[in-house]
Amino acid sequence: MTDYLCKIKSKKMAWGNKKDTQMSKIQETEQKSINIIGSGTKIEGDVSSSGDMRIDGTLEGNIDVKGKLVVGASGFIKGTIKCKNSDISGKIEGTINVAELLNIKASASINGEIFTKKLAIEPGAIFTGSCSMKESVSLGAKPNMESKTDVKKQTTK
Repeated sequence: MTDYLCKIKSKKMAWGNKKDTQMSKIQETEQKSINIIGSGTKIEGDVSSSGDMRIDGTLEGNIDVKGKLVVGASGFIKGTIKCKNSDISGKIEGTINVAELLNIKASASINGEIFTKKLAIEPGAIFTGSCSMKESVSLGAKPNMESKTDVKKQTTK
């Protein structure tokens, strides 16, 4: 019985006090946060998030998301987008920088430039502009435009 109590006490000492444990849980929760701009909401200005984000409303400004950006069918963004992954069902006017995979759904309408590592476009999506696909996409600065492929008013069906 004494050995068991000693083990419990040593585990408590190894984990630290209760406050430290609560802080680590809070930090873990913040990293997995999902932010939502709901339908009927309009934001003018720049937005950044360390987690994932879903936009069903309107954003006129730049957006920087460290995780995944989802633009719903009623979502509209006018500005520059920077994110790790993205699913777009709504309307975008501007520049899209995606480090990994950009998935353009059938209901999407995009007018602008796309820079991404991987691109998937569903039949029915509307894309007008240019696209550059590279092994790595820099989210910090505007990518080099030399290997750009021009696409003029392309509708996939």
